Amino acid sequence: MSRARLKRWLFHAPETAPHTLQPWYKVMCLTGVDYFSTLGYQPGIAALAAGLLSPWATLFLVVFTLLGALPVYWRVAAESPHGEGSLGMLERLLKGWTAKLAVLVLLGFAATDFMITITLSAADASAHIIGNPLTPSWLNQPVPLTLVLVALLGGVFLLGFREAIGVAVVLVVLYLGLSLWVVAVGFAALLARPELWQGWLGAVALRYPSPTEVALAAALVFPRLALGLSGFETGVVVMPQVRGAPGDTEAWPRGRVRNTRKLLLAAALIMSFFLLSSSLVTTLLIPPEAFQPGGAANGRALAYLAHTYLGPGVASLYDLSTILILWFAGASAMAGLLNLVPRYLPRYGMAPEWTKIPRPLVLFFTVVAFFITLLFQASVDAQGAAYATGVLALMTSASLAVWLAALRRGFWRAAVGFGLITLVFVYTWAMNVHERSTGLWIALLFIAAVLLVSFVSRVLRAFELRVSKVEFDQEARRFIAQAEGEIRLIAHHRERGTLFEYSAAEKEMKQETHLPGQGTLLFLEVGVLDPSEFSSRVKVVGVQVGPYRVLRTQSASVPNTIAAILLYLRDQTGKRPHVYLEWGEHSPFQQALRFLFFGEGDIGSLTHEILRRAEPDPSRRPVVHVGG
Repeated sequence: MSRARLKRWLFHAPETAPHTLQPWYKVMCLTGVDYFSTLGYQPGIAALAAGLLSPWATLFLVVFTLLGALPVYWRVAAESPHGEGSLGMLERLLKGWTAKLAVLVLLGFAATDFMITITLSAADASAHIIGNPLTPSWLNQPVPLTLVLVALLGGVFLLGFREAIGVAVVLVVLYLGLSLWVVAVGFAALLARPELWQGWLGAVALRYPSPTEVALAAALVFPRLALGLSGFETGVVVMPQVRGAPGDTEAWPRGRVRNTRKLLLAAALIMSFFLLSSSLVTTLLIPPEAFQPGGAANGRALAYLAHTYLGPGVASLYDLSTILILWFAGASAMAGLLNLVPRYLPRYGMAPEWTKIPRPLVLFFTVVAFFITLLFQASVDAQGAAYATGVLALMTSASLAVWLAALRRGFWRAAVGFGLITLVFVYTWAMNVHERSTGLWIALLFIAAVLLVSFVSRVLRAFELRVSKVEFDQEARRFIAQAEGEIRLIAHHRERGTLFEYSAAEKEMKQETHLPGQGTLLFLEVGVLDPSEFSSRVKVVGVQVGPYRVLRTQSASVPNTIAAILLYLRDQTGKRPHVYLEWGEHSPFQQALRFLFFGEGDIGSLTHEILRRAEPDPSRRPVVHVGG
């Protein structure tokens, strides 16, 4: 492949055409590779955390999944049908820089969750490969093996989303089918040995005499089992890949929302069944000491049952399916990153435009995953706390966003329910951080990296035009059509908009900038709407105030908008317009901060610099005059 063809392939952004969208059950497999792969270690986590109460604690988890997490994400799917996720809800509920900062922090937690999912799952798959008795000794190299698995995952996504979904469907069907076989064999073994049931029920009744004590004990260990909730956020983030209905519109894709809700419900029901059934058979059939660190069932309870009851052939096949789904569990995380990052950072001016294109992003995330793998030396235990912290932070933010939305709309009954769910998530996240604080520190490093990169990118891109389109209304177009000679604009900050104000401004500008009397004189007024926005669409309206003609508009940044309007006038009239401004009264450092955070600053020099970068030819560049 030639260099030119490689560049076109790499930076080509494929359109999401209707025929490329996938049925909800196939997309469920893509998001489910991470969610369902937790069956490999979740029964062991429950057994270590709850002991005899493992099935009851898992039942608590299942109830909260169906009555807590699922309703939250049903609302998120309706509120953010284009893949914005819970971050989009919070962005709309908050305003300005507060909203941007909240989204950036949550993107840091999302990066923690998704990146660690990729590296941890690959490391876990490597551990399973190395732990298999049939694996040759030369493969006992966890770091290189994990790097190869991460590279293979990135390679699948370089091919495209459709290929990734196809791989996910095969792996999910294989893994769930074999898991169902193992669980069914486990129940058959329990039916053949009824004393195991009686012994377990008796032991539970002896230690926890009342149902209240059972429920309380199960609730207390719930935070340690919360990884069984992972998968919901990616379910709503990849909504743009879900095929909707013929009547869907961009404003309200009802069919896509309905099908995404089917995806979430089906995944939750499938996982609930497997969590409960696997917890029951593993707790009753596996000796407690086997769950301990170093034990044969530690982190691989269902695989232990497969080797015990199904023989080496089927057990090895089950091991292979576990390895494959653990490796591809990072696919849902990669899909989440490829949908989230382009949706926010480029729009905020906090990432280059190429981050909107999937393939360069895949390469970037793959390199980051290499770095994380090397940093943690492919250790599963070292990354587990960060994974849990990221997952729970995103789910807590989702429940909080849904609760705030219910409050704002006056749905008091729903607000009470979602408020209780939010409290449970906050408690779960706080307990996880308390018990494994290293996860929070790792997440804070991700957040700091996101904030630093975003701020630097915003500074570097500050001198772009940042105006997607300029539109003049009928009156403004009339002003331009009637212009004779040179077009001269006085940049004016309106106070009351009286005739005296414009007369005084004209007189002052003539004194300070030697404004000529010939040509067409217009006033240009740019108000700052939301300075945290990066790019905006500018609509200019014409207003007549006595003999003075005024062009008024609003945008995110005054200098960038003035530059864009000047270039628009040049292109429409074929003449180089002139703009007249005053020097600012603040220090250069203050002016820089005012420009970056409030869209103003030293407007004269900033407008000239933006024009200089947008139009390299001085003979075609609009002219900026500054005085005062």
